[in-house]
Amino acid sequence: MSSATKESKLDYLEIANTLAKEFAITAIERDKKGGTAKVERDLLRKSGLLTLIIPKSLGGYGESWKTIFQITRELAKVDGSIAHLFGYHFLCLTSVHLYGSQQQKEKFYRETAGNNFFWGNAFNPRDENLVVMKEGTKWRLNGKKSFCSGAKDSDRLLISAKKPEQNSPFIAVIPTNRTGIVVKDDWDSFGQRQTDSGTVIFNDVLLEEEEVLNFYEQHPQSMFPTLRTHIAQTILVHVLLGVAEGAFEEAKNYTRNVSRAWLTSGVKQATSDPFTIRQFGDLFVQLKASEALAQNAVDVLQKVWEKEWSLTEQQRGECGITIATAKVSVAKTALDLTNRMFEVMGARATSAQYGFDRFWRNVRTHTLHDPIEYKIRDLGNWTLNQQLPEITAYS
Repeated sequence: MSSATKESKLDYLEIANTLAKEFAITAIERDKKGGTAKVERDLLRKSGLLTLIIPKSLGGYGESWKTIFQITRELAKVDGSIAHLFGYHFLCLTSVHLYGSQQQKEKFYRETAGNNFFWGNAFNPRDENLVVMKEGTKWRLNGKKSFCSGAKDSDRLLISAKKPEQNSPFIAVIPTNRTGIVVKDDWDSFGQRQTDSGTVIFNDVLLEEEEVLNFYEQHPQSMFPTLRTHIAQTILVHVLLGVAEGAFEEAKNYTRNVSRAWLTSGVKQATSDPFTIRQFGDLFVQLKASEALAQNAVDVLQKVWEKEWSLTEQQRGECGITIATAKVSVAKTALDLTNRMFEVMGARATSAQYGFDRFWRNVRTHTLHDPIEYKIRDLGNWTLNQQLPEITAYS
């Protein structure tokens, strides 16, 4: 894959589609194997796509979130894990804009663009088992973090840690190969098998002061840093949507070319079965509705992102409502479609050679990490009581 030297959205999508075709060749085999998608990660590095959102003045392509989510969705059609890693790279990278100073943003953006760095995370906000202590002019980290998607084979880690003396989060960026960091190969979920979302151990890891992102502490009332949650949610919306669309295409192709008509259906071809036709029509409607809501979420997120430090709590909250609406619709559609696809394909479609079950396993894994019941609760409170969602790590 040659370096990305073109500058139109169409070309970025062409590069992503070419990569997706390559990833599709080994997707089933890699899903069974699990572990780190090293070859695929390196292809993303070489593609230049990892610098898309970095401003042109800092060595990137100056693209919007719309482009990032489009590509995330395209990759998810063939590989939910790679799409997750791609989206989370930008979540971690842009966190220096949300939490850091202008100087830190420029530094980390420039070095990422210059070296095609891949970012991973050790940021799980619910895990407080990583503790940081001040030591002279530096900081020392000890403990561990769980659910660290993309940490393995990353070049930079975004981390959050607990300071014993206060409740505010401690956020920093650190080279993944820093002495004392151990990225474990302990991710064993039945879905999203190659996200490397396992554990990272920190044994007396030293942090430099310039690696600490604390600019947001000077603006404690600002809503801008809280957009990280909205970005994460929108990434997952597009991972789930892409997986569902990929499953739909597989189901169509299999039904057209392999499925046989049921013996009492009264038709000779599976594609003529009224039951099968109705199923595809119903799933098509669900997909199109979810797609429209997902696009609406992207448009609103881009608008509030551009407001930066002038963002209001009301604007932030209404954006969250829009994203939550998309998340509920997409999650329900993806779960339903990746299950019902077997009803139209037939019993032979359960053969391991096809790996069709990976679509449901990937969707089920993601939706359990952030139950949509609580999104529905937030939407109900908004609809009935005009109550904005509480600002948390998940809303």
